[in-house]
Parts: sequence; structure tokens; C-alpha cells
Amino acid sequence: MDVFDDLLRGVRGAGAVFGRSVLWPPWSLRFTDGAYLTLCVPMRGAGWIVPATGPAHRIGLGDAAIVRGPEPFVFTDDPGAPAGSPLHDVHCDAAPCPAPGEEFAGSTVLMAGAYDVRAEVPRRLLGVLPPVLVVPDPDDDACAGLRDYLERQVAGAQPGRQIVLDRLLDWLLVCTLRDWFDRPEAAPPAWYRALGDEVAGPALRAMHEDPAHPWTTASLAARAGVSRTTLAKRFTELVGEGPAAYLAGWRMALAADLLDRPDLTVAAVAHRVGYADAFGFSAAFKRVQGVSPTAYRQGRRDGEHTGDREAPAG
Repeated sequence: MDVFDDLLRGVRGAGAVFGRSVLWPPWSLRFTDGAYLTLCVPMRGAGWIVPATGPAHRIGLGDAAIVRGPEPFVFTDDPGAPAGSPLHDVHCDAAPCPAPGEEFAGSTVLMAGAYDVRAEVPRRLLGVLPPVLVVPDPDDDACAGLRDYLERQVAGAQPGRQIVLDRLLDWLLVCTLRDWFDRPEAAPPAWYRALGDEVAGPALRAMHEDPAHPWTTASLAARAGVSRTTLAKRFTELVGEGPAAYLAGWRMALAADLLDRPDLTVAAVAHRVGYADAFGFSAAFKRVQGVSPTAYRQGRRDGEHTGDREAPAG
């Protein structure tokens, strides 16, 4: 199993969380969606992303940028505009769109999609992203060609258009994230880098493939073809914690997302992540999450545990 796929499987745009703005200078848009992630892709022209804190980042044609929320950010043609310059507040699902046949010459066309990432599993990867990341025109022909196709879809009115746009934007988001984590300036979590290691990698993939299996350090070492001592030492050096601790954290992340499902009892969730009984699972869950599974589930239903808590970086 590809662990990257596993972690991002649930990250999807939905409904109308999508917009395209046609802009003529001078312009400044302030995005106020409060989303966990916002993907910004200039289809024509260029601009500057100015986050709530930190430096401005220029993005041009062919680039893709991801902004971490939930703080508002600004997309502008002039990052040095005087304080108090006019700002237009927008949401990705309400960004101004061109009328059919509208002239684009001399304009900047921005496509943006907001992602409200509530699940714990993808946050284990996305929690280490910087406030703004920019991936210059990727070499991936499929990702580059996708932008042209997206613009054609926006201009059309075919049946199922919104679903097509949502899924294509999801694809572009994953392309951008994948390319970012391959860049030298990226700082992926330690376990992500360890996936390529010949000792720690097989053990990590085994835990992701079958988290409910009764793994021990010895059985994971056998999967990697090394001794128990060798695995424990190498895994801890690369990941920052031992195999047992990593497995416990991974199981609890999975469990947190499974608790969102009303059809699963706490006991059923416990079995799915490798615990024989709900009592032992509840104790382990509370050690990691700080609340019992029942309280966590109720908090999710009440809108808690979904916003600002950072995912584990290791």
C-alpha cells in the first residue's frame, strides 16, 4: 500500500467549495473561508499571496500554492500596497466568475478551492505544512495539462460539472502536495522520510497495511528482515519513537476518524484498530487524545476537535 495515498484518501473538496476570479489591477482579495487548506492556481497572469503572518509569496502561471488556515489571507497584485487599501472579502464558493465569452486579455484568472480537513489521519501529514507553500510549474505533464482542462470545464455547463471540478481540483491538490514533499525545502514528518529506508520502511508499511494485526517489534523486524534490536534502533533514530509507540499513535488516529461513523460502536472501533476489548482501547485512546472515545465522539458531533489542534509531526 502507498502510505501517501492512505493518508490523503479522505481529503476532498465537496459541493461548491470552488471559485474562479477574473481580476484587473489594482485588486486585492481577502479569502475568509476559514478552511484548513486553500489551493490557489493562477490560470492566467500572476499575483502575491500575503498570509496573516510571514512573508508574501509570488505565484504565477503554472505555479500552485497551498495556504494553511484558518486565518484569512490576501491574494493581490501589489503586496506593498498601503495599509487601508481596498480589500474585497471572498469565499471560494462565491468568488466572482466570468460571464460566457468574457474577455481575459490583460487580466489575472485565479482558481481556488477550500478544504476543511477534519479527519485525524491526513493531519498526520498535512500538519507539518508551512503557512504558504508554492510549487513552481511541476514537471508532471498530467498535472500541468489538468489546469487547461479545468479552465475549459469552468467555462462549460455540462451535466455533473461541479463533481468533475471538485475531483479534478482534488487531483491537482494531491499533485501539488506530492511535488512539495519531494522538494529540498520541504520538511516532511520523520516517518515520511523513513518510508524509503530499507529497515524502517517495511515496518512502517506493514503497520499501515494492517493496523489491527497484533504487531510486535519482533514480528515487524521479521517483516524487515533484520533483528529486533536493529529495527528498534534504526526505527527510533529515523522516526523519533519506537515501533510500538508509532503503532499506538497510528491506531489512535484511525480510531478518531472511525468514531465519526455512527454505525460503529466503541467496541467495533476498538476491534478495527487491534484492541480485543473496549476497556483497553478506551484507556489507550484517552492517553493519546486526552478524552475518552465516547467524549471524543460527542465532541465531534458538537463541532469540537475539528479546528486548530496540531497533528503529531513525528
